[in-house]
Amino acid sequence: MTLPPLTLYLAAPRGFCAGVDRAIKIVEMALEKWGAPVFVRHEIVHNKFVVDGLRDKGAVFVETLDECPDDRPVIFSAHGVPKAVPAAAAKRQMVYVDATCPLVSKVHIEAQRHADNGLQMVMIGHAGHPETVGTMGQLPDGEVLLVETVADVANVTPRDAERLAFVTQTTLSVDDTIDIVTALKQRFPAIIGPHKEDICYATTNRQEAVKAMAPKCDAMLVVGAPNSSNSKRLVEVGTKAGCGYSQLVQRAADIDWRALEGITSMGITAGASAPEVLINEVIDAFKDRYDVTVEMVETAIENVEFKVPRVLRETA
Repeated sequence: MTLPPLTLYLAAPRGFCAGVDRAIKIVEMALEKWGAPVFVRHEIVHNKFVVDGLRDKGAVFVETLDECPDDRPVIFSAHGVPKAVPAAAAKRQMVYVDATCPLVSKVHIEAQRHADNGLQMVMIGHAGHPETVGTMGQLPDGEVLLVETVADVANVTPRDAERLAFVTQTTLSVDDTIDIVTALKQRFPAIIGPHKEDICYATTNRQEAVKAMAPKCDAMLVVGAPNSSNSKRLVEVGTKAGCGYSQLVQRAADIDWRALEGITSMGITAGASAPEVLINEVIDAFKDRYDVTVEMVETAIENVEFKVPRVLRETA
């Protein structure tokens, strides 16, 4: 049987970013150093395959510090935690390792610096997302005002419109965020923004690759988790950039083949917490059904690497 031809465009960069790589390494090194179990507050990164793999090695995932015993190490997820969490761990004399992505930590430091200068913060982010909760939790209640959309900007009621600064979640849509920042600056001309964009290099690069790829594709799949902010943004970016069918899949078993009937070109990318093994699984599923020609769409080369905390680099 002759398989139908399919051009498969593969976005680059895609998949793991340096912050995710570091966070996973931290859990693995902690298990090596202290043995199982090691407790992790919240999913270390938003990917079921990764989390299940670490659970099999002895990581125990919990949502609160109260679920952790005093005598076992605890790791804080890559998304960051409110200041109260490490403070509570220190009070209990727990061994803890902070796996917060350094680019998220940069936003935390920025927020604190503005607060020290007497400015109230506006945060552009998604309510309830662990990164947003962690960043807002760097400052006392009421010191950070959350906006999710351009419409929200009209309802912001600061203490003093002349004493404001803004930060953003690192995994937002670059284009949507520009619109919100523009609205903030129009309403509050004195508002101070970050020296350098808060949206991280990996989020920006993955969105740029999708924008370059989407117009060539009949359909596009983003390999990622439904609770991954940056993965969901890639789906939206693909749709806006002209790809008629953009879908999020966790792995090959989730592909809706009926929706893809008649396609001749396909785009594949992955969120920053999706491992390459899942991307290859999706590519293989297409190779089983089509005569595939793979074309790379590369818009940036990433060579960022973050060190793990010193406590793990020291031998036991």
